Amino acid sequence: MSETTHWVLSLSCPDRPGIVHAVAGLLARHGGNITESQQFGDPLSGLFFMRVQVEAAAPREVLAQAIEALAAEFSMTWQLDVVGRRMRTVVMVSTAAHCLHDLLFRQQSEGLPVEIVAVVSNHTALAGVAEFYGIPFHHVPVTRDTKAQAEQQLLDLVSGLDAELVVLARYMQILSDDLCRTLSGRIINIHHSFLPSFKGARPYAQAHDRGVKLIGATAHYVTGDLDEGPIIEQDVERVDHSKRVEDLVALGQDVERRALARAVRWHAEHRVLLDGHRTIVFR
Repeated sequence: MSETTHWVLSLSCPDRPGIVHAVAGLLARHGGNITESQQFGDPLSGLFFMRVQVEAAAPREVLAQAIEALAAEFSMTWQLDVVGRRMRTVVMVSTAAHCLHDLLFRQQSEGLPVEIVAVVSNHTALAGVAEFYGIPFHHVPVTRDTKAQAEQQLLDLVSGLDAELVVLARYMQILSDDLCRTLSGRIINIHHSFLPSFKGARPYAQAHDRGVKLIGATAHYVTGDLDEGPIIEQDVERVDHSKRVEDLVALGQDVERRALARAVRWHAEHRVLLDGHRTIVFR
């Protein structure tokens, strides 16, 4: 008897009757047992989204060929992967260590389904963190005059390592439109987000000065529009007048860790599908 594999199939297509029936029937014909299924039809975009986990003995090439034929009929975009496969990931940082520490720890101790294959930084401050976890560290300094060369070095690294995901874990450089397009849908950023939003230097001090009651963070896909890419996850903490600036910084870093880790996990588990400027997240 052939050994079964646990697959995850994610897809999107124009909404119409019969999609779920067609997908379930295809999987059944190939001996598949569906273990998880989620779907959503967006009335605004007219698109249908689906994520299915299925146990099947059929080889990948057989399943892929059958799905490709169905995709042609329904104008689908789709992706098939093994459930739990660790996604090859490059993490980019500057000098703040909290998100890098968290991702490396979760990869090692909490089953975060990524394989961090490199840490890239425009500084050397966090080289020791990467070394502690046994991850190759690449120092790629960036100046106004060397920005294009630095981005090409990053793309060469991503290609050479077969990296599927890039995570900006408090990487404090603005990426070019060309780089954002090249890595579209494959690069995730985390940034603080407040109501109101405080930009520039010392945002937590600005928030404290204004007496904010909520601090938060947003994890999103990176686009050429700064901090305006499709949102994957957001998180907040309530604060009050008793909190010092140092307290806001500590709480904000914890919120950033949580939001980024969830976004990375959901992406690696193929739970996030793009719907224009929005995302569909099957938690």
